[in-house]
Amino acid sequence: MRPEPKKHGRKNQIEGEVSKDKNVVVIEDLISTGKSSLNAVKALREAQLNVLGMLAIFNYGFKISNENFNNENVQLHTLSNYSDLLKKALQTNYISQNDILTLENWNKNPEKWG
Repeated sequence: MRPEPKKHGRKNQIEGEVSKDKNVVVIEDLISTGKSSLNAVKALREAQLNVLGMLAIFNYGFKISNENFNNENVQLHTLSNYSDLLKKALQTNYISQNDILTLENWNKNPEKWG
């Protein structure tokens, strides 16, 4: 899966065997807003593939990403998320309780933070 079709060769956006109505799961490393991941879902659906959902290693849990996935009716499952990361960092004394407040505030509105 490419973010956009190649400019040369077969000009494919989707590589590999593709057949109508085939079930697929999208695998991602990181979810921030979800826009690029959902563009992949859109391309797969346009190719008449059945997208069962998405799996990712990490999710920041931004409000906008939750809205984007809900709007596109895509189930997202992750191995870890920002909240769990903060808990573990606090538990191992990598960050302090004061740091938690700052980091949570950033996560609530990263575009306007600072």
